[in-house]
Amino acid sequence: MSTIAPRRTESATARRVGYALAVGINGLLLYGVNVWPGWRALPFLTEDTTQVLGLVTLSLVAGAIVNAVYVVTDRTWLKALGDLVTLAIGMATLVAFWEVFPFDFSGSSLGWATVARVVLIVAMVGTAVGLAVQFVVLIASLLHGRRSPGRR
Repeated sequence: MSTIAPRRTESATARRVGYALAVGINGLLLYGVNVWPGWRALPFLTEDTTQVLGLVTLSLVAGAIVNAVYVVTDRTWLKALGDLVTLAIGMATLVAFWEVFPFDFSGSSLGWATVARVVLIVAMVGTAVGLAVQFVVLIASLLHGRRSPGRR
């Protein structure tokens, strides 16, 4: 069993296009949340959203920055490190959402609050798995001192 990242089948150009698209999407989300229409446009978000807005913004900015770096180079160790950073910020954001829970679903007879809590739990578990995987990929790529095939 190999301990380094699996062979990438997509081309470097395809990966770079994907990274560039991610930069653009993060930028659009950043604008949408903070400028127009703004987070207040969502009727189920309460004023407590301001308590998590800084982490949401940090998460989007970090995502844009690491993907911009990946456009230039996506070496295995660098990609794993960047993914660790964005996943850690994402986990902090999810935990903040759990603690603050800036949602108001009182106008609905459905159990949306429960659904939101379950989604947050699933996201936190998935993020924890992602953190573990990227940590292993980072260590393995540093120990083996090579890039994953297909990466430049």
